[in-house]
Amino acid sequence: MKWKSQIQNLKAYQPGKTMEDVKELYNLEKVVKLASNENPFGCSKNVETFLKTNAYSHAIYPDGYAKQLRMKVAGQLSVSPGQLLFGNGSDEVIQIISRAMLDGDKSTVMAVPTFPQYKHNAIVEGAEIREVPLDSAGRHQLSKMLEEVDETTSVVWLCSPNNPTGEYIRREELVSFLDEVPSHVLVVLDEAYYEYVVAEDYYDSLELLKTYPQLLVTRTFSKAYGLAGFRVGFGVANEEVIGKLEPIREPFNNNALGQGAAAAAIEDQTFIMECREHNRKGLEQYYQFCEEQGLNYIPSQANFVLIDFGVSGDEVFQYLMSKGYIVRSGEALGYPHSVRVTVGSREQNEEVIEKMKEFLLTQNRVG
Repeated sequence: MKWKSQIQNLKAYQPGKTMEDVKELYNLEKVVKLASNENPFGCSKNVETFLKTNAYSHAIYPDGYAKQLRMKVAGQLSVSPGQLLFGNGSDEVIQIISRAMLDGDKSTVMAVPTFPQYKHNAIVEGAEIREVPLDSAGRHQLSKMLEEVDETTSVVWLCSPNNPTGEYIRREELVSFLDEVPSHVLVVLDEAYYEYVVAEDYYDSLELLKTYPQLLVTRTFSKAYGLAGFRVGFGVANEEVIGKLEPIREPFNNNALGQGAAAAAIEDQTFIMECREHNRKGLEQYYQFCEEQGLNYIPSQANFVLIDFGVSGDEVFQYLMSKGYIVRSGEALGYPHSVRVTVGSREQNEEVIEKMKEFLLTQNRVG
């Protein structure tokens, strides 16, 4: 079979162990998952009401244009319906962009470490990948990224807040960057964690769209909206850009329940504000723990925090998992001595922090 050469050694995404897997493996009655940056508070009651009161014929295709959802998102964001591209999660929007703009003659620029699907899709399309390391504070080095842009470059990927660091791009530096990027380059601004941001110098990306026609913003209903299981994300750009991308989108890529759930969720911004406040308080729990224990961490604008334990992240991960707490090892994220922990409820945070303290005690005994 004539496989693409670039996929010969490409590995499929490996999901972590499920909560049921961990229960069975360690004979546990309770397991708390704090590994995938899901919302510990679930979703808006609007969604629960929608699911109870709406029934669909499962033999009928969903609305391929996602009109109801499109109109509600457009209204909430104050953009035109034609500026929106919906995907099966923002992952699919990233895939659509990659398929439309990357090939063996093109290059693409991204930070490292960052969300891995940028690179994954670029490999599939055979593009040249130019990675610029984050600085010591976990921030994008935009000036160095700009140096990697040339006439072959089609896409620059910016994740803000960045996964896995939680750091963000400041408005002034983003505007300076956009002023210098050539007009033939699409700048993708991934804002999967947008709803959690509280930094005063964060930019208004939708306002920037009016000035920079080569900008595209991605967002998702999987994080703060608590709809990860429904897989709904979207991109926002000027109508000309969206018009070029739309033909790449699969005809019925958003299922009917996902569209309805997302449309119900976006109407409840009080829920989002409450989650943002809970998240801020949860981050402070982890910051206090780190400062008490003398551990380095990166202040986060997302719903997770990256903590440096000074030992293998896999070791910390395995210990916490054996106690019933699933986090994400930094070994696979570019921070081998760290773990990334999703902010949970106050009680969940207290519990996992207690287990982290126990782990540190075991390290002191070994030492």
